[in-house]
Amino acid sequence: MILCCGEALIDMLPRQSAAGESCFAPYAGGAVMNTAIALARLGASSGFLTGLSSDLMGEVLTTTLQSSNVNLDFCVRSDRPTTLAFVKLTNGHASYAFYDENTAGRMMVLADMPVLPDSVKAYFTGGIWLAVEPCGTALEQMLLREAKLRVTMVDPNVRPGFVKDRAAYTSRIDRMLAAADIVKLSDEDAVWLYGSCDPAMILNKGAKVVLITEGAKGATAYTARGSVHVDAAKVTVADTVGAGDTFNAGVLAALDRAGLLSKSAIATLSDAALTEALTLGSRAAAVTVSRPGANPPWAHEL
Repeated sequence: MILCCGEALIDMLPRQSAAGESCFAPYAGGAVMNTAIALARLGASSGFLTGLSSDLMGEVLTTTLQSSNVNLDFCVRSDRPTTLAFVKLTNGHASYAFYDENTAGRMMVLADMPVLPDSVKAYFTGGIWLAVEPCGTALEQMLLREAKLRVTMVDPNVRPGFVKDRAAYTSRIDRMLAAADIVKLSDEDAVWLYGSCDPAMILNKGAKVVLITEGAKGATAYTARGSVHVDAAKVTVADTVGAGDTFNAGVLAALDRAGLLSKSAIATLSDAALTEALTLGSRAAAVTVSRPGANPPWAHEL
């Protein structure tokens, strides 16, 4: 199983009613949840660890995850509310207003987190909850614990409007990137965090593979031995919601299919294996951006 740990929330997406009024429609989302769903749809054994509410929106999240065959055995259940993210789309690009105080996911602590069985061979984390407490500390501690035991991947998925203490946040990201086997950053995230996009710096922190996505320019994988690049597929973009999350799933699914989700294998990935992983990630992301909202493809769609 590949276990994803992080936020699950409701994206309130802008729509227009039959009467022509501006309104919002609720869609299950969250970067890490999107990755868990995309993994399952691509045929991987996918599990999800998050704080799930018993409220109405929590039921929407649960139903959405189950309908894509995501394992929820590791989730932390509570009666706290579900996080809401109101989305504004400008030329297809999303910006967010979050309503996250005292929610089921945000209030998770390390003591809530289960001990993971050996059947979990890879662990993925990141997302907006790294920027807030107490869940940010819990997610960091969980990653540092799991990095000793299994393949780990981190995508901070930076949302600057959600970061209140930049110094504390960037210090946390540094510690997590140093512990992870695979690091994924968009070029924009890298520039926001470090002032430039310098994969070598991140490799020097300790990561074995650094993935940099550049939107329509494609994606590049960097290792200590060199780099490989895959161009993005050309599609008509509906919006970019969930694109990076789906890319992450495609990379992990490809490595899983190839039997490469072990620490020794990740440390010595060939150019061919990296190209295959980037290709599946890019193809899957292209489907996601071609339709509204975070709606990753099923394997048969590729």
